[in-house]
Amino acid sequence: MLAKSLEENCLDALSPGDSGEEVEEEGGGAVSRRKRYHARAKLVTPVIPSRVTVGGALLSHLPNAEHLMGMPQATSRWTAEMVRALPDDGNRYEVIDGELFVTPAPAPRHQRAVAKIQFPLTSYTLSTRIGETLASPADISTREDRLVQPDLFVLPKGHRPIRKWTEITHLLLAVEVLSPSTARADRQEKRRLYAELADEYWIVDLDARLIERWRPDDQRPEILTERLNWQPASGNPAFELELPPFFDEVGAE
Repeated sequence: MLAKSLEENCLDALSPGDSGEEVEEEGGGAVSRRKRYHARAKLVTPVIPSRVTVGGALLSHLPNAEHLMGMPQATSRWTAEMVRALPDDGNRYEVIDGELFVTPAPAPRHQRAVAKIQFPLTSYTLSTRIGETLASPADISTREDRLVQPDLFVLPKGHRPIRKWTEITHLLLAVEVLSPSTARADRQEKRRLYAELADEYWIVDLDARLIERWRPDDQRPEILTERLNWQPASGNPAFELELPPFFDEVGAE
């Protein structure tokens, strides 16, 4: 399904002005006609790299990649520009150090957890004026081979609200709610990335009913099961989230 989806995305991404020619094919006694597209050099989406992680599983080679008509040779690295060019098909596409991560649409429980953190966190950042709380979809990219979409994040207070995602260079906080398809990336690749990008990173584990708090220099996370306190500025009161009621309200799978 992934190979088919990426093939469709790449062909859909061809601009209306891209030319093609009809060719005849014989097979099983039947003659069919198809359109063969010639991708222009300016297009990046038809280049299909070989490292793709789907739902936490790394595919070292894209299945059936040889069936992608008119596609150039595979490259070993994805870029943020290539990911931005993919059409919106309901999946979340992220790239970390050249590796593409494809995540299906989240479950209701996941979204409920995001909302129950976002509401009090937004109230806190507004009342303390330390920054702005936002949720994905977002395109946070500080390098050409990186683009991530944290479930929630807090931007530091600036002179004016950001107008483009490319303006983001630093986060006060990044939050990811674990799901079975994202656990490996959230705890490994994204943790290393957020150690460079954010002052603090929370991993919300709904099944274990805990939050892992990571700071840039941590070798191990702080495990929180009763209360989460966050005080990004010493002159302000701390943000507090009582965890047992939070997990009760989110509910079981």
